[in-house]
Amino acid sequence: MFTVAVLVAAAGVLCAQQIKDGTYSGMKIPAKEDGSLKFAVLSDVHISVGTASVKGTEECVEDINKNPDLQFVLITGDIANFGSDDEIQVAKDIFDRLKVPWFIIPGNHDATWSESGTNSFTRIFGYERFEFEAGGVKFLGTPCGPNIRMAPALVPRESMLWLEDQIDKMPEDQPLFFVNHYPLDTSLLKYDNVLELIKKKNVQLVFSGHWHVDQAMEYEGVPGVIIRSTLATAKKEIGYVIAEMKGSIITFRDKIVGKKKPGNIWYTVRLSSGKPYPDNVVYDHPKNDFNSRFPNVREVWRYENNADIGSAAAIYSPKNQTYPATGFNSLPSLKNNVEKGDVVIFADEAGMVYGLDALSGKKIWEFKTDGKTFSTPAVSGKYVVVGSSDNNIYCLNPENGKLRWKFPCSKSVLGSANIFSNTVYIGASDGVFRAIDLKTGKLRWSYDKFHSFVVSRPYVDKEQAVIGDWGNRLYSFNPKNGKLQWEWKTPVGVRNYSPAQVWPVKSKGKIFIVIPDRFSYILDAKTGKQLGRNYGGREAIGLSPDGGEYYIKSMKDTVRAYSTDSFETKWQTLTEYGYEIAPSPITVKDKVGKDGSGLLFISTSKGGIFALNCSDGSVAWQHYMSEALVNYALPLGEHHLLVSTMDGIVALLEY
Repeated sequence: MFTVAVLVAAAGVLCAQQIKDGTYSGMKIPAKEDGSLKFAVLSDVHISVGTASVKGTEECVEDINKNPDLQFVLITGDIANFGSDDEIQVAKDIFDRLKVPWFIIPGNHDATWSESGTNSFTRIFGYERFEFEAGGVKFLGTPCGPNIRMAPALVPRESMLWLEDQIDKMPEDQPLFFVNHYPLDTSLLKYDNVLELIKKKNVQLVFSGHWHVDQAMEYEGVPGVIIRSTLATAKKEIGYVIAEMKGSIITFRDKIVGKKKPGNIWYTVRLSSGKPYPDNVVYDHPKNDFNSRFPNVREVWRYENNADIGSAAAIYSPKNQTYPATGFNSLPSLKNNVEKGDVVIFADEAGMVYGLDALSGKKIWEFKTDGKTFSTPAVSGKYVVVGSSDNNIYCLNPENGKLRWKFPCSKSVLGSANIFSNTVYIGASDGVFRAIDLKTGKLRWSYDKFHSFVVSRPYVDKEQAVIGDWGNRLYSFNPKNGKLQWEWKTPVGVRNYSPAQVWPVKSKGKIFIVIPDRFSYILDAKTGKQLGRNYGGREAIGLSPDGGEYYIKSMKDTVRAYSTDSFETKWQTLTEYGYEIAPSPITVKDKVGKDGSGLLFISTSKGGIFALNCSDGSVAWQHYMSEALVNYALPLGEHHLLVSTMDGIVALLEY
């Protein structure tokens, strides 16, 4: 067994930290004179301004400061309740009162509903991942999203590359403690990749939160510990966890604010002198056989990016471009299959916008913004528009990526643009919806009375522009002058039930949306009056090729088609996608599938694409892309599909 005392010499003395490229690094905290370590762990503080969470977190910090034995503090995510800038700033102000070093990572609440595109977490705290040593033990912490778009958690590709670099530089025998908000189980996409990486070295323990309870875990032989929320439990006890490492033993016990002593030990881990798990055990990992069952679907090319992609890939064509018909809130496509001169355009979470040769998938140009980018590129003629979390809207030449114009906003632009009649319609995190002249970049009109920030893409035609926000509202505007035509409020005022992720669609004088309360809603397009609702759905919706049906996918296997006239069920079908929360729009292709009635494409949160026959919902084929959210499946020409995934993949499929 290894002991902390053996490693004291390696720990050195406390030294200054460095913060660079979103990473906190370089600190070395020595063990105590007896070779022990003692530190506090907080998780899931869920700061919401004006609530008891603020006082509870303050009390935990005060309690920690009263204990001179504690050497540092780990904070394992879900710092804010809704990811807002004010929540994150309040948390930072509270944690700055700690008298010992503290290390923090974001959780899903800090990333999924972040009005800044997760930029504020890094800006306010200075970093989103960390590495430091304490008593000779290496601590590595990573974020895990999901960023902006509802999906299972995923350690971002750029953080995985960073983690791989950190692991490679570690001595073979140095003990490793890994810190991540999510447990390393199936709730984290590619958890097996993370385990495979950290098991390359002497990993001894994994710290997580998310579950809000104290829980001992084991991940393929590696011990783990889930930390309780600081919020009051069923016993109304606000508190945190104290970890104490003596020799080869580390123990965990709760410290309840207001009580003099910690509670009883609820978990003990005996650390090993080498790997704590057997090398000869093979563990089952998630698998599927979609691709072998449907060999008619193949990848023409695949481009693997170095950063995550949180939006759809678009297509530009100088001769082959088509635009969606009235009613469809979908991306411009191609009349025929991909041909020479066509360009695939996508943006990533490193703030880059790329153009790829659509025939080969090879990069032909790039453009850098100064923030993370979650905005789907909007293409119209020789113009492409994309927003960035650096607070700007950019218009580029799609053939070479050269800047045409830039429009500044006061906060991040996470929303996607829709271009109609040479006007760019786009919402931002400053609560403003804008109409901008496509060719000049001049503002035509704006509306600044949104109730919260915007992340989706508006529906636009000559009669109206319709978009939702994270303030439980859906708005309709006169597209020419920006006059508010109507405002619809969700029946349930829970903020998470907002129509914020959905791309609205329109048919026969009605607007169709879905929201996370698991209902689809039908509104009169002229008045906003609610005409009906149907059970099922979350945030993904689509129209049939003739506009006579709208499609929704439930959160468990079922896809339904409802009439846009009577709102009655036309068909429902069971698939194999399982639990499903992707907000990716449902897309369609006409004149293919059974009886030429068309195919609808379901993009899932765990890397699958399901093609269903529009006639009856039967599954035509399935294809597996990766272990991450499929952002969008864009039908091109006769039998091509352009796909992007959250873990950095852009691919052209042929079916």
